[in-house]
Order: sequence, then C-alpha cells, then structure tokens
Amino acid sequence: MNIENNKLWYFIAIVIVGIWGLTFISTKTLIMHGLTPQEIFVLRFLMAYVGIWLIAPHKLMADSWKDEFLLLLGGVTGGSLYFLTENTALEYTYATNVSFIVCTTPLLTTLLFLWVDKETHASRALWMGSLLALLGVAFVVYNGNFVLKLSPVGDCLSLSAALLWAFYSLLMKRLFQHYDTNFITRKIFFYGLVTILPAFLFRPWSFPLHELLHPVVWSNLLFLGVLASLICYAVWNVVLKRMGAVRASNYLYLNPLFTLLGSVVWLDERLTFMAFVGVLCIVSGLYVAAKR
Repeated sequence: MNIENNKLWYFIAIVIVGIWGLTFISTKTLIMHGLTPQEIFVLRFLMAYVGIWLIAPHKLMADSWKDEFLLLLGGVTGGSLYFLTENTALEYTYATNVSFIVCTTPLLTTLLFLWVDKETHASRALWMGSLLALLGVAFVVYNGNFVLKLSPVGDCLSLSAALLWAFYSLLMKRLFQHYDTNFITRKIFFYGLVTILPAFLFRPWSFPLHELLHPVVWSNLLFLGVLASLICYAVWNVVLKRMGAVRASNYLYLNPLFTLLGSVVWLDERLTFMAFVGVLCIVSGLYVAAKR
C-alpha cells in the first residue's frame, strides 16, 4: 500500500471504531426499554444478515468442510459468544472493569499472532505505543472515578471476550486468503445467529414485539443492525485484510474514547481532566505505533 492508501484505511478504521464506541450507549438505551442483551444481538444480526444478502455473492457454502468450520468459529468468536461473554460480565462486575479488560484486545491479538503466525513481527515502537494507548484507556474508562473491585467471574468473562476477538482476527486472516470478504461477513452473521439460539433456553424471549414500533427502540436497532453490524462488520473485515490484524486492532483503543464522548453529548456525563489526559495518551500511543 502507498502512503495515501494507508491514510485512507487509517481514517476508515477510526470511523468504524467510533461507531462501535457509540453502540454501548445505544445498547444501554435499549436495555433500559426492556430488551435483553441476547434479544438485541438477535435483532441486530438478523437485520445485518438480511442486508448482506443484497450485496454479497450468493455462494452458499465454503469450498471445504474445514473452511466451513472456520466460518462457524468466526460466528462464535466474533459474534454470539463474544457478545454473550461481554454483556454477561456486566452482571458480575463494574462496567469500568469490563471496558478496560476488553480493551486489552489489541495486546492479546499481537501476542496471539506472534505465537502462531511466523509472518507477524512487533517492533519496540508498536509495544510502546500499545502500552501508552492502554494507559490512556484506563484514564478514559475510569474518568476520575477510580473504583477497582476484582470479580473473578466478571473479570474472567471480560478477558474471555477480549481473547475471542483476538481469535476472530486470526481466523479472518486465514479465511481472507480464499474467500471474498462479503461472503465471510454473511457467514459470520449466519453462524452468530444460529449459535446464540441455545441461550434462549436459559433466558427465553420476553420483549413484546409491538414495542419494537416505539421510535426509540426501532431507531437504535436500525443503528445497531444496519450501521454498526452490516456496514461496519463488512468494512472492518476489509480493513483487517488491507492493514493486517495487529495494526488494525490497535485502533480498538479508541473505542472507550468515543463511548465517553457520546456519553457526554447524549447522557450528560461529565468529562474530567483525567479523561482528557487519557485521550492524549491514546492518540499519542496510536501515533507512535502507526508511525513504525
């Protein structure tokens, strides 16, 4: 890639992570209106799956059962189990703990790729930038209200979510070598939907369907399903292919930054000096890591 293409994909990665950062606010709004996390997941992925058929080639199956199994794993690690572990963790520990632990994903992705992928190499600048950005995440997440309470169940679930996304990135790299990104994305949505269904055996659907017509509900679901899932997942897979999983994953450090900014605008939460310092650390860390 030349420099101009690099800048374009950097910008696209920032936009996607920014949208994903706002999904926490949208999800929180829907939960306040009575939807459960797994109901939200089904509705947003169902919309995304229907939408992806309009743009994806109608290839039904992978070329081999092995590749089909990898796509199934992608639907679990980047879909159903990832969202289930992350949202369930919120029931056992502080949201700040979940946000911070999940934001270790870029570091875990780098470590995983260094372990299993001989083509991956991490420079000192990448490590320094990543650690600086992670420090900034801590400042932003706690935002002047540092309350650290260890919860083995909640913290392990949060760490599991981070590891799942790291494995998802690894699976995508292998699949990109043989398949179109739109085909891969469509299969991820399909297997994400299929593998979330057993969760309803333990917590059946309870949200009244007529409440979906409420403006706040359908507008937030459209945001999550069409923009955050259909468009962002499809484009993010292209970002992973063009930039590489390790480099692209570093932009996930911006996730809590956009969540914080959205909370300030729409939820009237306050922005402290500590959070501002965290913003500077995140931006500086990403600059150091990307420059090298």
